[in-house]
Amino acid sequence: MTQIESTDVLVVGGGPAGVGAAMAAARHGAKTLLIERYGFLGGVAAHGMGMPVNQMRPGGQSRSVVHEAVLDAVFAYGEEAGSVVDHALVCNVDYLKVAIMDALDAAGCRYWLHTPIVGAEATDGRVTGVTAATKQGLRRVQAKAVVDATGDADVAFHAGAETLKGRPEDGFLSPMTLCFVIGNVDVEAARAYADNDEEFVELLARARKHYPLVPDCLILEKTGFPLRNHLAINHPGTRALGTLDGTSVEDMTKAEAYSRRQAVQIVAALRRFGPPAFADVQLAGTAAQVGVRETRRVKGGYLMTEEDAAQGRRFEDAVAWRSGWLDIGWVRWEEMKVHDVPYRALLPERLDGLLVAGRCISATHVGASAGKSMGNCMATGHAAGLAAAMSAAQRRAPRELEVAALQQALRRDGVDLQWAGQNRP
Repeated sequence: MTQIESTDVLVVGGGPAGVGAAMAAARHGAKTLLIERYGFLGGVAAHGMGMPVNQMRPGGQSRSVVHEAVLDAVFAYGEEAGSVVDHALVCNVDYLKVAIMDALDAAGCRYWLHTPIVGAEATDGRVTGVTAATKQGLRRVQAKAVVDATGDADVAFHAGAETLKGRPEDGFLSPMTLCFVIGNVDVEAARAYADNDEEFVELLARARKHYPLVPDCLILEKTGFPLRNHLAINHPGTRALGTLDGTSVEDMTKAEAYSRRQAVQIVAALRRFGPPAFADVQLAGTAAQVGVRETRRVKGGYLMTEEDAAQGRRFEDAVAWRSGWLDIGWVRWEEMKVHDVPYRALLPERLDGLLVAGRCISATHVGASAGKSMGNCMATGHAAGLAAAMSAAQRRAPRELEVAALQQALRRDGVDLQWAGQNRP
């Protein structure tokens, strides 16, 4: 028998966007439930094996009480847990997983782990909840307002919202990458060697003759990884395979199989062909799953574009801003300006009761790439969660809210909506 649960605000997806949404809604007094398919919260920030959580403090300045609550919860565990380097949180992901639960507990937010959704409920064009799969069977969760922070727009898709995917002309999607950690290395010597791009690329080319899955370039994260004698590695991942769709079970299986063999080959190549710094290198750990950069995006009341990012556009209905770099993973990378996120980009075009946050907000292929840094995703989550709480309290559809009142509430939470138009902090 299907069990039924009711709440004011339901947030689906426990990555940075979902954490931001759930914390904001709970802090605003809404009965809030966050559901997550994995056994931990934090999304790629937690399973990215040391990937910096970018744009958490651009220009060294606080973005909001929500961002700071997460940072403070990490710092409470000491220097080995993490620190802010430039704009990014660099952390031991196992401390981060605990810290996020601490921050949500402090905000009074409930959360369920190991709870993937398998459907959404919509009545008369309004989303009223989701169906989740648990070990006890199916569970229906009904809510006054729902936030889709799944990254893949799963709730919106199941509810029948119009979604976009990939580059319009050919369906191209950004490549996926399985990040991993290597250990037993001379960190400083390895970093110094990798700084010589030409020599490092030549090493990878030599190694590829013996280890064909080795990519043509890779990054040794240089932002103060907290584990001694360890380095986190990011790289082009599945780029050589062409377009793979993160919402296709066949493509995800292919990506996982390729990427896990690739990680093993990269480590073997560094040990065999690298300088003495890598002589005894070991594969210390891989991410829980391959990192997906791009899948579905909701078509909303406004579609964010490349021009918005390049020109640093302002919007009257701004509820967040995005900073950093326009980054189509390992395909295109260039500077952009800080630009606003309009409230309309968080609202599906023809579906009520639902807000979206994170990388599935309404944007073009390039426009989406300008905002996928995790601190930016948390900011749109903050706005969506606060709007959901206000919607539930006022018994009004999210699109019926007074945007000025939402902006005022965001300002009370420490959000400065005057950054747009500036060069990257």
